[in-house]
Amino acid sequence: MQNPHLVPDTSQLVPASCYRALAAKDARFDGVFFVGVKTTGIYCRPVCSVKTPRESSCTYFSTAAAAEAAGFRPCLRCRPELAPYALQQNLAYAVWQRIAAGALNDGDTERLSAEVGLSSRQLRRVLLEHFGVTPVELAQTQRLLFAKKLLQETGLPMSDVAYAAGFGSIRRFNALFLARYGMAPTSIRRAAGVPSKLGEDAITLRLAYRPPYAWEPMLTYLAGRAIPGVEGVVEEAPGNLSYVRSVMLNNTAGWLRVTHLPARKQLELSLPANLAPVLMPLLARVRKQFDLDANPEIIAAHLSADPLLAKQIRLAPGLRVPGTFDTFELTIRAVLGQQVSVAGATTVSGRLVKAFGEPADTPFIGINHHFPTAERLAAADIGEIAALGMPGSRAQTIQNVARFAVQGGLQMKPGASLDECVSSLKTVRGIGEWTAQYVAMRALRFPDAFPAGDLGLQKAAVEVTGGTRLKEKQLLLRAAGWSPWRAYTALLLWHSL
Repeated sequence: MQNPHLVPDTSQLVPASCYRALAAKDARFDGVFFVGVKTTGIYCRPVCSVKTPRESSCTYFSTAAAAEAAGFRPCLRCRPELAPYALQQNLAYAVWQRIAAGALNDGDTERLSAEVGLSSRQLRRVLLEHFGVTPVELAQTQRLLFAKKLLQETGLPMSDVAYAAGFGSIRRFNALFLARYGMAPTSIRRAAGVPSKLGEDAITLRLAYRPPYAWEPMLTYLAGRAIPGVEGVVEEAPGNLSYVRSVMLNNTAGWLRVTHLPARKQLELSLPANLAPVLMPLLARVRKQFDLDANPEIIAAHLSADPLLAKQIRLAPGLRVPGTFDTFELTIRAVLGQQVSVAGATTVSGRLVKAFGEPADTPFIGINHHFPTAERLAAADIGEIAALGMPGSRAQTIQNVARFAVQGGLQMKPGASLDECVSSLKTVRGIGEWTAQYVAMRALRFPDAFPAGDLGLQKAAVEVTGGTRLKEKQLLLRAAGWSPWRAYTALLLWHSL
């Protein structure tokens, strides 16, 4: 169900308001709408650096797919494929996310419909009503924009670009690219000045966000909870922090590095070329992990109305909710953190990785394992898990979670509500409200998830309010006014400590 407080209503774009945002190059609306310029046949982001067109020449779309369905071509300067998404909690947006991650690259609309819990006809109607395009049109636009991104930012061979973007053949890729954009893929690459072949066995891509972005607090949070052997935060130059980790995705092994480009308002992602076949789902995971689709100005405007939070917002503008690259990995890490210190949970998670994870080859010192698979932990001996330094009950919970994941329990139905997902997680013996809310917040990306039973939050609330420590029910009552951004409030409170 859509929450009307999350973003401006893109289904009813007001031309006068859109034009004011366009004229101001307002980054808050980057990705919220796109503008088609009738005189040029090109569509842009509202932050495009070109001269603002006349108001009478502009028409507005809530998605890039809608703009392309209307016959507009993407701007080569502002590059619509870089725009952050409009963060919404509804079924249509959840389906869009799946399609953007490559869910329709095989053309199987029936399978996606079944996953969503709709008929193919209902799925088509949902996307038409919300975005003005069919599932196939949305998928085509996402594939073309992703291919355009690879052409402008990498030196991957054309065949690799085509297959990485989900095209079944190079011929189909070239034909659709020419028909939709009026130019050959090679013309895009030449205009971008990218060499036609890779100079090294690596790919570098850029991911945009809406500023501000509290990068150092994000990396500090991830560093404190990094799983030894699998991920870490490194300082490659004074003050230049990067996140690094091993990657295992669809049986393809590799690594990644994420750094910050503040002047460009982008993150830079580096990874080996052998991960090209899984780039679409991989980038979707990175976007979620680093909360790139958040609109910090809208969140801050809502939460700053509470004077108790306003100070923390000023101290950490652009604070995001750190996500995770892998839901199963985060869920196990959350279980290990039950009733122990962050440092203690980190130590035990490192032992778990050494005992049950597979070796990984990465260029980063100390990043030498992949996280154990759900299948491996589901079949493990409880005594072996407990011997790593935890009670037998917690070892049993880890196995329970692994078996739940093997059965598909962590693959939540698109459009499922926060309450539904929390209730589903709590069916696993050993997972209570705190763990379920924490997983919903960081892994399932619910902006209103709130682990009110967390002692740190209760302590931070005392620091903020200056009163006595709040109990869980009292904190939930206090947090009611922070909805629908309670997850961001949790990060603000933790950061205040």
